[in-house]
Amino acid sequence: MKLIHTADWHLGQSFHGQERHVEHRAFLDWLLATLVERRPDALLIAGDIFDVVNPSLRAQELLYDFIVAAHAALPDLEIVMIAGNHDSGSRIELPAPLMKSLKTHALGRVHWLDDGRLDSDHLLIPLHDADGTLKAWCLALPFLRPAEVTGGEIDDYRQGIARVHAELIAAAEACRQPGQALVAMSHAHLQGAAVSEASERPIVIGGEESVPATLFPDSIAYVALGHLHRPQQVGEPRIRYSGSPLPLDFSESHYPHQVVELTLDGETLGEIETLPIPRHVALIRVGPGSIEEIEQTLGELETDADLPRERWPWLEIRVDLDAPRPDLRARIEAAMADKPLRLLRIHSRYPNASGRDDADANVDLDSLTPQEIFTRTWQTRYGDAPPDDVMADFASLLQQVQDAESRHEGSET
Repeated sequence: MKLIHTADWHLGQSFHGQERHVEHRAFLDWLLATLVERRPDALLIAGDIFDVVNPSLRAQELLYDFIVAAHAALPDLEIVMIAGNHDSGSRIELPAPLMKSLKTHALGRVHWLDDGRLDSDHLLIPLHDADGTLKAWCLALPFLRPAEVTGGEIDDYRQGIARVHAELIAAAEACRQPGQALVAMSHAHLQGAAVSEASERPIVIGGEESVPATLFPDSIAYVALGHLHRPQQVGEPRIRYSGSPLPLDFSESHYPHQVVELTLDGETLGEIETLPIPRHVALIRVGPGSIEEIEQTLGELETDADLPRERWPWLEIRVDLDAPRPDLRARIEAAMADKPLRLLRIHSRYPNASGRDDADANVDLDSLTPQEIFTRTWQTRYGDAPPDDVMADFASLLQQVQDAESRHEGSET
């Protein structure tokens, strides 16, 4: 049995104010062509399908047009997708009854039975091969928010996560027959995995968001993970992040963006192959350096004049200044001349301001996470880094805001 694992599409992402629908459309066209060529039995989409809980209509059209096209091209293909921390679980599940007619399963939240047990049947998805034979079970775990897994006798977030995994794995073990594999799909931050600080939103609060890989016992043939944008295995080949299909920040432009193809041999994992995703639009970062160095680099930059405008590279300039320069943008645009480039942002730093070194140089707010802005504000006011308990309180408040946004969106849908 063959499966393809992907995650973190972030459809509808605003890239410093610019939409990226053309890039996402190009990825989905490539993915559809890859599915037709490779003919997997199932496609696993491990969360963060959208970039925000209230995606635009155009972003939603990208998803649903892809699902319809995939079903038309491959009527036997089964698609399983889960909500990530950027998604509204309610929005992901809203069209679930309709999508079942397209052999697509949409899981947005965990549900609990009246007796307090996990509704495991909701999260266990049978996977069939081309002959219609049940060959595997997908344990589909959407992002687990604290409010969904704590309460009653359990008030610890990690304990709640462990309980959900234990109950779901026990139910899967009871369901499967000899020769059937178990495949887990989860949107989570596993301990020991490499993080992209610039673009990944912390899931819950510092430290507590990381879960151990031991939650997935050896009986799980493959673990398809979402959330971290860097493709990687965690500890062993069977536990993997596929990574994001597009670089979501300039710091991710060097990642080997890919999807993962895997085969199951009975109950065990067979071969794994990574399929590289073509880069439809390049990201170019120039600097850091002085304005004169930036101008020289831009003048020497080789570009393709035949590219249509929608494929012109995104450009980020990182320039070090001694003082504000009102003519900065004009000088950079002049240095670009008529090159086919789209200037996305100018990141101005003042390394010598107030005697600070490069590590503490002034930076633009849009380059910082909420946690970094809070930390810098605290340091400016009190002269020292905020204590761990203060950071934990701040992160908890931030999560409450994000959860409230998700619940508000869910009530509207």
